[in-house]
Amino acid sequence: MKQMETYHLKREIVERLKHYAKDFWILAFSAKWCKDCAKNIPILALIAELTQFQVRILSRLKKDPFDPFQKWRIPPSPPEVKIFQVDKIPLIIIFDKNGREKGRIVENPRKGFSLEEEVLEIISKA
Repeated sequence: MKQMETYHLKREIVERLKHYAKDFWILAFSAKWCKDCAKNIPILALIAELTQFQVRILSRLKKDPFDPFQKWRIPPSPPEVKIFQVDKIPLIIIFDKNGREKGRIVENPRKGFSLEEEVLEIISKA
């Protein structure tokens, strides 16, 4: 929550993202123990709040300590971790309104990009 309170989205990017809110939606995978999730998921929530993007966050992912061939313990991790081949988190997947995947952000945005810039980059190329 602290990240959400202190982070300032780039206003110009937010305004541009608003134009795409009806045509795209976002699915994210997260866990409380993950530092990158704690940094990026609150920013994603801010983006959703200010742009009206539909965002679904599947959280509480847990590693599977008993099975070396399985990355995630299901349950409590959602079964979608297998469907979307989640390897690292946070995993942010952007879909068009027809459910076609348009891009992924794994762990963090690329160097030099904010999360909102990375989302806009993926959408504008779609």
